Amino acid sequence: MHPSSLGKLIGSVILILVLVIGASQATYVVEPGTRGILITLGKVSTEALPEGFGTKPPFISHIVPVTVRQQTRDLPSECYSSDLQQVNMQLRVLFRIPEASVVKIYQDYAGDPFDSLVAPRVQEALKEVTALQSAEQIVKQREMIKTRALAATKEKVNNLLIIEDIVLENITLSKELESAIESKMVQEQEAAKARFTQQKAQIEADTAIIKAKGEAEAIRIRGQALQDTPGLIQLQIVEKWDGRSPLFIGGASGGENAGTNLIFPLSSLPASAR
Repeated sequence: MHPSSLGKLIGSVILILVLVIGASQATYVVEPGTRGILITLGKVSTEALPEGFGTKPPFISHIVPVTVRQQTRDLPSECYSSDLQQVNMQLRVLFRIPEASVVKIYQDYAGDPFDSLVAPRVQEALKEVTALQSAEQIVKQREMIKTRALAATKEKVNNLLIIEDIVLENITLSKELESAIESKMVQEQEAAKARFTQQKAQIEADTAIIKAKGEAEAIRIRGQALQDTPGLIQLQIVEKWDGRSPLFIGGASGGENAGTNLIFPLSSLPASAR
C-alpha cells in the first residue's frame, strides 16, 4: 500500500474514533427514578435534568445522578429520659428528595444527604422529645414519641427533604430499669384487680339493700291493702283455687278467728258436714 494511502486510512480511522467518542460524550441517559445534575467546567446547572435521553457539551461536562425515589435507612439512637435514664432506640427513617431540592442539596450538603441532613435532624428531634418523658412513659407511649419526633424532624428539615415516616422498631432499657418497670406494672394490675373486686362487692351489697327495701315496701303495701280491704283475702283464695270441685268454703263463727274464711275439698269433710 502506498504510504500516502496508508496515512489517509489511519487519519480516517482516527477521525471516526474521535467522532464516536465525541458523540458518546455529547449524549446522556438519566435513569428512571433519578434526576441528573449537569456540571460544566465546575459550574452546576440551575435545574435538574429529567429522566430520559439528552445531549450535553462533550468533554467539558458530566452528569451526576441523584435518586428521587423513597429511601429507607436504619438509624440507631441513644437518648436520655427526663429521669436521666439511658434509652437506646432502633429507628427506620423513610425519606425522599423532592425534585425542586435536588440541585440545592448537591451544592450545599456534601456526601450522602441522609448522613449530612436527615440523620442529625432525626437524632436531635428524638432527643428533644424523650427528654420530656420518663423512661416508663417512653416505653408505654412509643406511638406518641414517634409522632412528636416525626413532626419535629419535618420542622427542622423544612422543605429540603420530605420525611415520609419514622418507624420506631425497638426500645432498649437497662436490665434493672426493665425489671423495675415490669414490677410496677404487675403491682398496678393487682391494684386494679383489687379495686374491681371491691367495686363488685359494693355493687352486690347495694343491690341486696335495694332488693330488701323493695321487699319490705311490698310487704308494707300488702299489709296496708289487707287492712283497708278485708275482702282481698277471699279474692286471693278464689284466685289460688286449682279448679277442682266440689269445695266447701266457710268461716269461723266466733272467737278470735271470726271472719276468717277457710276452703277445703269436699271429700275431706265428714259426711255430716256435706
